[in-house]
Parts: sequence; structure tokens; C-alpha cells
Amino acid sequence: MEELTGAQLVAEALKTQNVEYMFGIVGVPVIEVAMAAQAAGIKYVGMRNEQAACYAASAIGYLTGRPGACLVVSGPGLIHALGGMANANMNCWPLVVIGGSSDQNQETQGAFQEFPQVEACRLYSKFSARPSGLDAIPSVIEKAVRTSMYGRPGACYVDISGDMVNAKVDRSKVRVVSCCPPPPMSLADDMAVAEAVSVLKGAKRPLVIIGKGAAYGRAEAALRELVETSRLPFLPTPMGKGVLPDDHPNCVAAARSRALLQADVVVLLGARLNWILHFGLAPRFHPHVKVIQVDLCAEEMGNNVRPAVALLGDINAVVTQLLNCVRKDGWKYPSDTEWWSTLKEKITVNAKISKALALQSTVPMNYYTVFHHVAELLPSDCIIVSEGANTMDIGRTMLHNYLPRHRLDAGTFGTMGVGLGFAIAAAALERGQNKSQRIVCVEGDSAFGFSGMEVETMCRYNLPVVIIVVNNNGIYSGVDPETWKEMAKMGDLTTIAPPVTLLPEARYDEVMTAFGGRGFLVRTVEELRSALQLSLSDWERPSLLNVLIDPASDRKQQEFPWLTRSNL
Repeated sequence: MEELTGAQLVAEALKTQNVEYMFGIVGVPVIEVAMAAQAAGIKYVGMRNEQAACYAASAIGYLTGRPGACLVVSGPGLIHALGGMANANMNCWPLVVIGGSSDQNQETQGAFQEFPQVEACRLYSKFSARPSGLDAIPSVIEKAVRTSMYGRPGACYVDISGDMVNAKVDRSKVRVVSCCPPPPMSLADDMAVAEAVSVLKGAKRPLVIIGKGAAYGRAEAALRELVETSRLPFLPTPMGKGVLPDDHPNCVAAARSRALLQADVVVLLGARLNWILHFGLAPRFHPHVKVIQVDLCAEEMGNNVRPAVALLGDINAVVTQLLNCVRKDGWKYPSDTEWWSTLKEKITVNAKISKALALQSTVPMNYYTVFHHVAELLPSDCIIVSEGANTMDIGRTMLHNYLPRHRLDAGTFGTMGVGLGFAIAAAALERGQNKSQRIVCVEGDSAFGFSGMEVETMCRYNLPVVIIVVNNNGIYSGVDPETWKEMAKMGDLTTIAPPVTLLPEARYDEVMTAFGGRGFLVRTVEELRSALQLSLSDWERPSLLNVLIDPASDRKQQEFPWLTRSNL
């Protein structure tokens, strides 16, 4: 007779489902779960905040297609993880959260950290449940993992009460549950595919939009063939970057506004017509644009704009269907059209503006100067994690991605604070797969503050992440040290300092050195290039470059104001 504890059952069930990574913060009642996970061969990364742990676990889901696990304690620990669950759901990334909870025989009595956790998680997840007994744990874990991946991916929650963790059951009484297979693939209707190609052939100004759903769906090979066979221009969404290389001749990202505004037919591949794509509506889109929408979720079809053709199915499979139809027809979009001329002209104009800003030699530097030199030094296969306001927006246009799933950012939910958790997940995965790829985390100073203590996690596990904090002393913009001192003389800073300001020239680099990493204070181009080259050559420990820029630095003039603009 072999007896197993609830903690062992949870760990073995996760391992059976090919869950390889667990991120969390231990305490009563889940310490034994983390120990059992390690014993079962799951890599456990202890974090400093449950929110960052949940972000990390969700990033594993996006990068691998199978969920990472997030382990949290009861009550406040679980509540801290809700932000990560919501973010995973909005991004459609698979995630399984395992939460400890108060003992069942103490429910309704005011138990330690008692909270209605299963009920609370239903708003933030696809599936939320507590096993009815120890023998049910493998079945519930399997359902959580399967549900997180099948259909539209998302977060799932499994509640383990404290009295279940160390309780024991005979293995013979536990039903064996095998590993769930990858999600089943579905094809679009053949007649709809033919209709889509017919609409595309009638377009004067076609545009392919590549979303992060195409990256998650591993559609890069078929997509590249489709674009190069049809000769269509394409525009990646922020995390669609790299599905096809940013330097591909058909990429029109540098003419984004013009492409969206004037396209008469849009092929929407794994992207949603939400705020990121301005809802597909005028004035950002042509008022009569025809949309060919490819998505695996039927409920997404027709949101904000009714599609001319809806292609429901797995994105890689549907793109392959489109490719076969285009090949059979022999159709190619001409390369000498007025549309291509318009797009190339706009790309050239925008490139000149950005280059002029990038080559400014003033100190303090501006965003464009920083990103110009960073882009020259980054390896082409590095994973770029980015968050912040201008830092993320400008960086997206200047830091190129050449491989799929090599950009992680604030995503659909626009979440600040994801950066370091994402970077830790990517670095842990890189170490496990031994790909020798650098993880570069580009942060605004405000964004870094949300989860800055996770640099200790990086140092503890010797994860050689390179963090670049683009420090403008504030949220959107700050003030210089002299102005700050003058404001302080005027009275109480809580009534005087603009709400967007942060401490000028804060020494974020010293936070990294305090834990044994490398920190650099950067003011000039020469210091930036030297510090980045040193950091990229160091595979033993993490580095942080604290890059001080002009607090008034801003984006180049935009054709349209951003949707989330302030009235300031």
C-alpha cells in the first residue's frame, strides 16, 4: 500500500499534464505543494509578489503553448494573483493557478485568511473549482490544464484547502488520468475560404494584419508562404511582431496609420478589433473597409465590424487553406500598384523623421537616440520584453523582432508591471532549453517600479536578464533635479509636485547591485553602448542599465492622437 499526500497528488498531476514550470510565493498552507513539485521534476521559481508570479506563469503558457503553474497562499495571496489571471484571460494565454485555502472544517468561522476563492476566481478565469476529495485532484488538474488550452486559451483556478495538503490517500483509490492531448484543430469552411480569396482579389488596397494569436498558433511558416506567394503588404500588432521578420520587404509597420486608414480589404489573422486596432472604425480605418476575419472563437466574429467573410478555425490551418487556394488560383498582388507606392513613400518619410531624432547628440538623450543605439547592439534572436508608455510605444517601432514569440509587452489589457515577471519566465525557459538567447527587458522607470524587487529573484537564480530602464523621472514625463529642488522649497510636495513625477535620477541601478547583479548609470551614448555590450557578454548574472533621458522627451508628432491620451 502506497499513501500519497494531497501535495504530492497536485504535483504529480501537474507533471503528468506536462506542466514544467511553477512560479509562486510559499507559506501556509502550500509550502509542501512547492516541495512536492520540485520532487516531481517541476522547476519552481520563488517570486517576490504573487502578481509577478502569475505574470511569469502566463508567459510560459504563451511561449510554450502549455500552461505554467502559479502557486499562491490563501486570501491575500490569491487576491494578489487575480491581476495576473485577468491579464492572461485578456491576452488569451493558458495559465493554471493553484491556491491554498483555509481548512474546510473552519469555513464560515472566520478562519485564517478565509475568502470565497473559488467564487472570486470565476470572474477572472475559464474554470474555477475545488476538488471534492483527494482522489479527485488529478481529474480536476487535468480539466484545468485542458480548459486553459482548448478553445480560446485563458486562466484556470484550482483551490486546495489546507486540510487536503497533508491528508493522505491510498494510491489505488486515486483514478489515473493521462495527459490531455494538444487542442484539436478545426478548419474553416472551404466555400468561405474561396469567398475570402475572391474578396482579396478584388481589393485595390489590401492589408494583412498579423496578431499575437498567429504567434501563439505557430502560424509563422504558413503565413510567410502566404505573404510571399501573394505579395501582400502586412502589418503586425505589437506582439505579432516577429511572426514575420520586421525587416521583411512586405512589412509596412513604419506606415501603420496610412495602411490602416486607406486599406479597402483587411485580412485579420489572430487579432481583435479592439482598442489596439482602434475598433476597426473610422477615422482610423476606411469607413467601407471589408474585413476577412480569421479567429478560433466564434463569439469574436463581428465584434465592432461585421466581417465580409468569417473564417472560423485554427489559424495555422486556415492560413494553410488560404495559401492553397491562392496557389491553385495563381493570383499575386501586383508590386507596381499605387498602393505599394503610397506605403513605401510613407515608410521613407517616417524613417527620416525617426532617424533625425535618433542622431541628435544632445545630453540628456531622447528616446529615439537610446533606442537607435540599443537596436544596433541587440542580437537578432533576443527576446524583447517591453513595458511603459513612450518607452513601449517608441521601442516597438525601433526595436525589431525577427522571430515569432520574441516580444512580450503590456498586451491587450495594457498592464503595467508585467515586464520583470515575463522576463524571468523567458529566462527560465531559455535556460531549460539551452538556446543561448538573450532576454532584454526594456522598461520605463514607472513600469519598473511595479515589480522592481523581482531583480532579487533574477539574482537569486542567476538569470542573466539585461534590464534597460529608460528613466525620464516620471509617468509620461517628469522634471529635472533642479526643478524638483525648487518645488520642494515651495512647500509640501504632496500638494505641489505634479502627479506624473517620480524622484529625478533615481538610482535603479543600485537596486540591482544591492543583490549582486551589475548596475550601470548611463547618461551618454558612449556609456550606453559600453554598458550594453558588457551586459550582453555576461551570462553569469543579470544587469540593469539606468538610462537617464530628457524628462521632456516625447514621441514624434502623430497623425492621430493615441486613444488613451490625457487631457494634460
